[in-house]
Amino acid sequence: MKFNIILIVFLVTSCYEVQRDCNAFRTGTFESEIILNEVLFNSTFKRTESLQVESFRGQVDSASVRWINDCEMIFKTINPKTLAEKKDIHLKILNTTDNTYNFEYGYIGEANKQKGTARRLD
Repeated sequence: MKFNIILIVFLVTSCYEVQRDCNAFRTGTFESEIILNEVLFNSTFKRTESLQVESFRGQVDSASVRWINDCEMIFKTINPKTLAEKKDIHLKILNTTDNTYNFEYGYIGEANKQKGTARRLD
């Protein structure tokens, strides 16, 4: 009996495929949500193939975008003002829906990663 339950669970979960249509999110206007230390942060951004302009708490920041593959990109801050802004950020799209994607990001070379969700506005 126990084997049958395990087999059924395995069959049901093995048929589930994560949707990952990253190309649908290469460009556009988005809103993102990130939770850090139990605090919700929202920002909006517009991305082209090679540039992302983000508005966060009244500040506007621009970064060049370099796509590594269909689902991963590197951001390099244009005109960094601090040492942290000089560090490149790696972002990976984990899964997608029709108008959202979940992602993880972190500074290149650092193990600490954060997760968030972005929603298409246009």
